[in-house]
Amino acid sequence: MKSSVIIFPGSNCDRDMDVALKKFGFKNQMIWHNDLDFPKSDLVVLPGGFSYGDYLRCGSIAGKSKIINSVIKYAESGGLVLGICNGFQILTETGILPGILQQNKDIEFICKNVHVKINDKSNKYFKNIKKDILELHIAHNEGNYFCSNDDLKSLEDNSQIAIKYCNSKGDCNYNFNPNGALKNIAGIFNKGKNVLGMMPHPERMIDKYLSGEDGSLFFENLIGNLK
Repeated sequence: MKSSVIIFPGSNCDRDMDVALKKFGFKNQMIWHNDLDFPKSDLVVLPGGFSYGDYLRCGSIAGKSKIINSVIKYAESGGLVLGICNGFQILTETGILPGILQQNKDIEFICKNVHVKINDKSNKYFKNIKKDILELHIAHNEGNYFCSNDDLKSLEDNSQIAIKYCNSKGDCNYNFNPNGALKNIAGIFNKGKNVLGMMPHPERMIDKYLSGEDGSLFFENLIGNLK
């Protein structure tokens, strides 16, 4: 399986993602945002970080990069696109995914482990995964997902809400919502479920001695579903 990680000025999780993908069997390539295209890939990743310093709006400048047209065409053709944190913000800025990521409810940067509940498994990202609740890491200032009532209805009607913030038992009430996101939403799909945007970082949870292994479950499951 081949993957491509798109690097933007200010990306800071691109190398973490490269390590994670290679650890679980992907042949990964790092692609500069100013390139017009990327090589044939089974997965394209927009990594976390602070592209262009988050000036104007998170992901707004990165969304105008030369490579984005190729990412959009790839997504529209059914290719798998994964956006993590800033990558999720870029996906909403480009219109590949609906909604926006606003500033966190307490107007502060959050950096901690959280639990998320998998809301839909009818896709290549979560089908056959061994757990319904994952412990992952978040690190963001603008992770507060919001969309219009029409978009929310569409997300719910088409089972596009991928993961929700919860506690270790899977309770998804507002008390376990770290950033104020609408309906505790931590990640969503496009209608084809080939594009996934999520705020938590699975690539930070791939070593039981340093962080945790629930990210390992995510990557092992993903590559298993692609083979």
